[in-house]
Amino acid sequence: MTQHADLTPRQAWERLESDPDAVLVDVRTSAEWSFVGLPDLTSVGKRVVPIEWTTFPDGAPNPRFLDDLRASIPTDDTPVLFLCRSGARSAAATAAATAAGYTAAHNVAEGFEGDLDAQGHRAVNGWKQAGLPWRQG
Repeated sequence: MTQHADLTPRQAWERLESDPDAVLVDVRTSAEWSFVGLPDLTSVGKRVVPIEWTTFPDGAPNPRFLDDLRASIPTDDTPVLFLCRSGARSAAATAAATAAGYTAAHNVAEGFEGDLDAQGHRAVNGWKQAGLPWRQG
């Protein structure tokens, strides 16, 4: 199956707003969810589905990723938008979901925090820099 084109954070937000079936899956670690924050989807009547792609603190691949995804999103044609810090882990998660039969899997390019600037700060792009709703735990 073919992987769908990446979405910018703004495009992902617009999809979540306009498509009642669209789901945002955050594949960062539990530490990132707790200390960095999560997208806030309450204004569109949704919640983020958190499923680690890699586990904290060891960074090992989550062997239950697809099982957890299937438990949370049982229908293959549900639009699933995958988000991580910068778009790399979520691209891998999107590919894995597509290979597992999900037909509407999309990577949120730029991720939650975005790319590094010249000073090593994540202040270039991403969900937070786009001014989209988020909150810290």
